[in-house]
Amino acid sequence: MTKAAPRLFLTNTLTRAKEEFRPLDWRGDAVPEAERRVRMYVCGPTVYDFAHIGNARPVIVFDVLFRLLRHLYGETGVTYARNITDVDDKINARAARDFPDLPLNDAIARVTEKTAAQFHRDVAALGCLPPTVEPRATAFVAPRADGLPDMISMIETLIAKGHAYVAAGEVLFDVASMPAYGALSHRKLEDQQAGARVAVEAHKKNPADFVLWKLSGANEPGWDSPWGRGRPGWHIECSVMSAAYLGQTFDIHGGGLDLIFPHHENEIAQSCCAHGTERMAEVWMHNGFVQVEGRKMSKSEGNFVTIADVLETDKVGGRRWPGEAVRLLMLKTHYREPIDFTAAKLDEAVRELDRWERSARAAGDMGEAEPDPVFLEAVCDDLALSSAIARVHALFDDGKAAEALGSLRLLGIDPVREQALRPDVAERIARRLDLLKARDFAAADALRDELAGEGVLLKDGKDPATGERVTTWEIRR
Repeated sequence: MTKAAPRLFLTNTLTRAKEEFRPLDWRGDAVPEAERRVRMYVCGPTVYDFAHIGNARPVIVFDVLFRLLRHLYGETGVTYARNITDVDDKINARAARDFPDLPLNDAIARVTEKTAAQFHRDVAALGCLPPTVEPRATAFVAPRADGLPDMISMIETLIAKGHAYVAAGEVLFDVASMPAYGALSHRKLEDQQAGARVAVEAHKKNPADFVLWKLSGANEPGWDSPWGRGRPGWHIECSVMSAAYLGQTFDIHGGGLDLIFPHHENEIAQSCCAHGTERMAEVWMHNGFVQVEGRKMSKSEGNFVTIADVLETDKVGGRRWPGEAVRLLMLKTHYREPIDFTAAKLDEAVRELDRWERSARAAGDMGEAEPDPVFLEAVCDDLALSSAIARVHALFDDGKAAEALGSLRLLGIDPVREQALRPDVAERIARRLDLLKARDFAAADALRDELAGEGVLLKDGKDPATGERVTTWEIRR
């Protein structure tokens, strides 16, 4: 940690308290200074469909935390793992629907590659850094040549230790074997049993027992295992991949509020029982839900919005929005509180970014500066970004543009960054120039107005050397 850095405080879902963050590797002298790492795991996408705007929130929130940790502990002092779930029954169903004429495994590969590629484009457009490692679930099902943990071996360990059992072709985790089960979600096992609304499946000892392994049919993806050809349950994936890159106990585990139960609760059960540890992660952090225009997002409500819908189409407020506006909107509400995602709030974010850009360019000082100390103190207070952003406004008002920009860049926001032209925009600019040369002015004007509506302002002129007509452009949010 840098000498002048403030102390970092984070709200721990496990303890329901805001605590000072003390990385495991910095406790005592057991780990040499050069080898110390802050280790963070965040649940990533299940790649069966394009990521929606609710999925964008944890990616943005934990990207800011990743940036903050790198600032405090050094760029090489943080390991951030975010997985990709590429084996799941939802993926199987989507593959069969979209590619009915292909063998299922080939269809699954088509779906996962397309969806993962779109996810990477989306989060890059939102200004997020790549995680340090991004393991895929399918690479960790069976024992590996490199000796890293795998799902089949962890399930065997759980069975051997009396925490799992085989029944009706499945391997199930026995929740009653773990007295601390429910500590994260504050759900008592006896309450879950008493409140169960459905009869216990015949092969389960307890209604809360969950699947570690299930058999695969002839047309389903599967791996050979001691329990037959099958595939893993969802929860075991993250227990294995986090252990592979971060160790049996690590510093921070993050994700959306909806993952507390059962996913994160079950991860803890698997990991602690397999490894014999008291905790899987020291700090658990969860971001709040995202609504769209005041309503819960759902396809039945007609307000299901993907990240691509916001960035690449005109489905939100009749226009395309820059990734930085989406990012700023998400950061202006505290990460643990719910957000109402609206076109009006995107407009507000765009105006804010434009105002900062004008102030910075007017000041003429856009050099690299360290984040302002008052700003940094707010960010270190459980990511109190509304206070941090208020400080940015004050810095610009005081003529301290360099300090304001240095602060914003810690959040992954740079109002004066040169913006690249999307390929489809470049194609339309070239097509408009052809229309002008063909003297089809009405069509050329329509294209100009269309681009202006997307924030791309065109200016026509002549090449001073050749005298030919040329078009220059400027992006305005």
